[in-house]
Amino acid sequence: MVRPHLALHALSILVSHPWIGCASSSTFESLRQVPRGWTRIRSAGDTENVRLRVSLKQQNLDEFYEKLLQVSTPDHPQYGKHYEGHELRSLLKPSDEASATTISWLQDNNVTDILDVGDYLMFRTTVGTANKLLDTQFDWYRGEDGEQTMRTTRYSVPQDVAAHINFVQPTTRFGTAKRLASHVSIVDTGAPADGTSKWVSAAADNFKVNAANAVDAACNTAITPQCLFQLYNVNFKADRAGGNSVGYASFVNQSARFADMAKFEQVYAPYATNRNFSVVTMNGGINDQTSQANSGEANLDQQYILAVGFDVPVTEFSVGGLGKLVPDGESPTQEANSNEPFLEWLIALSAMDNSKIPNSISVSYGENEQEIPLSYATQVCNMFAQLGARGKSILIASGDSGVGSFCQANDGTNATRFQPQFPASCPYVTAVGGTQGIAPETAAFFSSGGFSNVWPRPAYQEQAVSAYLRTGGNNFTGLFNAAGRGFPDVAAQSVNYRVIDKGMDGAVRGTSAAAPTFNGIVALLNSARLQSGQPTMGFLNPWLYSNAAAVMNDVTTGASTGCDGQARFHGKPNGSPVVPGARWAAVPGWDAVTGLGTPDFGKMLAISSPNVKNEGGVISA
Repeated sequence: MVRPHLALHALSILVSHPWIGCASSSTFESLRQVPRGWTRIRSAGDTENVRLRVSLKQQNLDEFYEKLLQVSTPDHPQYGKHYEGHELRSLLKPSDEASATTISWLQDNNVTDILDVGDYLMFRTTVGTANKLLDTQFDWYRGEDGEQTMRTTRYSVPQDVAAHINFVQPTTRFGTAKRLASHVSIVDTGAPADGTSKWVSAAADNFKVNAANAVDAACNTAITPQCLFQLYNVNFKADRAGGNSVGYASFVNQSARFADMAKFEQVYAPYATNRNFSVVTMNGGINDQTSQANSGEANLDQQYILAVGFDVPVTEFSVGGLGKLVPDGESPTQEANSNEPFLEWLIALSAMDNSKIPNSISVSYGENEQEIPLSYATQVCNMFAQLGARGKSILIASGDSGVGSFCQANDGTNATRFQPQFPASCPYVTAVGGTQGIAPETAAFFSSGGFSNVWPRPAYQEQAVSAYLRTGGNNFTGLFNAAGRGFPDVAAQSVNYRVIDKGMDGAVRGTSAAAPTFNGIVALLNSARLQSGQPTMGFLNPWLYSNAAAVMNDVTTGASTGCDGQARFHGKPNGSPVVPGARWAAVPGWDAVTGLGTPDFGKMLAISSPNVKNEGGVISA
C-alpha cells in the first residue's frame, strides 16, 4: 500500500553516489571501510524491522536556477518578484516516472508499507526484505561510546531506479558525534553578568555612540552592539510591526537562553530591554532553558542578531540530529562526526509558507567541503537556492580554519590541498568571513576562504574573483581549484564579542560572530525596503557584487593562515601536511579572506532604499 503525503516530516537523510556496474544492478553507495571507532557485533536478523527513505530527483533544475538569477539580479525586469513555496514545488516536483518506477521496485520486492511525501518515499520493512532489495547485508555495530546501530557499508539499486533517485538511507551512516562548527571560543573574564564589576561598569560608560560615528578605542578589546553601530554606520531602528523577520539555525543540541538574552540587554543593549525571541524546534531539536549543555553559539547568534537588527522579531530554529560524513583527517570516523543536519532543517523550512520563514537567516556552522557527499551537498545548496528564490537571504559563517586546518584530500590520493568549507562554498548563500581591529579593520587569521572543489565560479563574481587571481591571489597553484566558486562574499568583526552565557560574561571569537552580525544588517535593510513598499532582498550575491561592491568597507590588510600542521586555536599537532607560508591575503577589492569587505549600512541603505534615512536608532548627538 502506498500512502499519500499527509504532512512533511523532517527526515534523517544521507546522500549516495551512483556508480556504473552490471546491467541489472549497480553499487550505489559504499564506504571504503568500516569507520574507525565502530566494531561489527553481529548480522541483523531477517525478521528485525527497518525504516528507510528514498530521495527522488527533482525536475526542471536548470529552469529554476535561471528564474532564481532573474529575481535576484538588480537590473533584471523580474528583480524582486519572488516565488511562493507551492510554485517552486510544482516546478521541481519529481516526474511521475520517477515515483512510479521507484514504487514499483519497492512493491516488486515485497515492500508494502510506503509513504509518499513528494520528493521522498519512506517505507518500513524487515531486514531480510531490505537485504534482498538493496543486495546488501545489514549488521549491528557498536561505537566506542557503547551505542549500537544497524548499518551496512554498501548497497545497490537497479539501473532504471538509479536514474531517478539520489539515495536510500539510513544505510551507510554511522553514529552520533561531537560538535565541529565555526569555533566559539568563550573566555571567562571574571566579569559577572550583573553589571556590578568594574569592567562591566566601565563598559556601560565607555561604549557611547556619537553622531560623528567615531569608533571608541574600547572596541579594540571588546566588541559590543554599540561598537558595531559605530563601525558599520548604523543609526536605523526597524519598525517591529512592519512585517519583517529574521532567524538563525541552532544545531548540535544548542539552544539560546531567555535569561541570558535579558541579561545581555541589561548590560550591553539597554535600548532592547524586554525584547525576546521565538523558538521553533525541528527534527527533535531542543529548547532547554535549564540544561548545563553548551549554549554559547546559540546565545551569540541570538544576542547579536537581536541587538544589531533591532527591532526586527527574531526566530531560533533548534534542529536535532546529525548529517552525513565522508571521513577525512579532521573527522576521520563517523564517531568523530559532527556534520549538521542541514537537509532535515531545509526540508522542514521548505514546507512552510513564505510568511512563516524569516526574511534573512544565518547559519554559524559548517565543515570541510570534502566531508560532504556530493549528492548531499548539491541538494542542500539547491534548497538554499530555493529559499533565495522565495525572497530569503541566507548568511553562512565562512569557517575558522583559514586556508585549511587538515590540508589533505580524502579521495584516497592523500594529496595536499587547501580545504574549502561547506555550506559557505555553495554559490547560493552569502558567506561571511571575519575581521578584527578597528583602525583599520584587518583580516582575522582564522577566517576561512578559498575556492570550491564542487561548484564552478558563478558569473556574478567572475570579474571580482578573477581580478584577485591575476593580482597575487594565485600564489599556491595546484593547492586549490582556481576555477571554483570563491568565498567568502563579505565579512564582519569576529573577535572579542561580549556574550552572556549561563549568566556569565565572556568573550567570543569566530566567523560564527560575523554571520549573525551581518544578518542583523540585512534584517535592517529588509525592514527599510518593506517600509518603502519594496520586496525583500532575497538572494544577496548578485546585488552585492554589482550595486553594493563600491560601498563596502574594503579590508586591505591582514591574511588568513593554515596548513601548518596544527589545529586552529589550541595549536595541537594534527598530522596535516605542512604548506610553508600558506595564506590568503587581504587586498583591495575582493579577496579570499574578507570577500568584498565589511558593511557600511548607511551607504547600503542609500542604494537599496533611497527614500529611507539612516536615522531613528541609538546613535546620539
